[in-house]
Amino acid sequence: MSDCCHGTDNWEELERGYRAMLPADVLAFIDANRAKEHSESMLIATLHMVQGHFGHLGPGHLEAVAQLMQVPLAKVTGVATFYHYFRLQPRGRYLINVCLGTACYVKGAEKVAQKLTEELGIHFGETSKDGIFSLESTRCVGTCGLAPVVMIGDEVHGPLSPSQIPTLLEGYLARAAEDMMANSASEPK
Repeated sequence: MSDCCHGTDNWEELERGYRAMLPADVLAFIDANRAKEHSESMLIATLHMVQGHFGHLGPGHLEAVAQLMQVPLAKVTGVATFYHYFRLQPRGRYLINVCLGTACYVKGAEKVAQKLTEELGIHFGETSKDGIFSLESTRCVGTCGLAPVVMIGDEVHGPLSPSQIPTLLEGYLARAAEDMMANSASEPK
């Protein structure tokens, strides 16, 4: 690519930096599509690949995609923020899904969700400051007989009342602490 097409004298240096931010399979996908007509039509697929690798779309990822695909950053950011599937921040170690399907909702899921937001200090779509919990909602997990339910990772908990939430979270915090201690003990010194 020539510098004239990118409006900067140091495009090669910038390109190396942007390329270092993305995995090889994403770079190959971008490169293969850049030569095609309407390569910007592959933006969503590219963002899916980036999120699949990193678990989220950080600001640097968005800028690298924009620059390497030659799509305005505003368009890339607009696509990433418009579609609910894309996450702009990393997920926590434990993903909490509150079922808000009819059975759960009727049996008090909204109060369970409210207690979770109070305990964690976050809302749906956010991750706790310690990076341990992410909170999301779902419409049904298929366990209506246990309503109201919360899924943490692959584990279903229910029926739950708001008063049970602190104890439930403490158990996962203890697990996270044990995992961190085990990981630090196994690291070479």
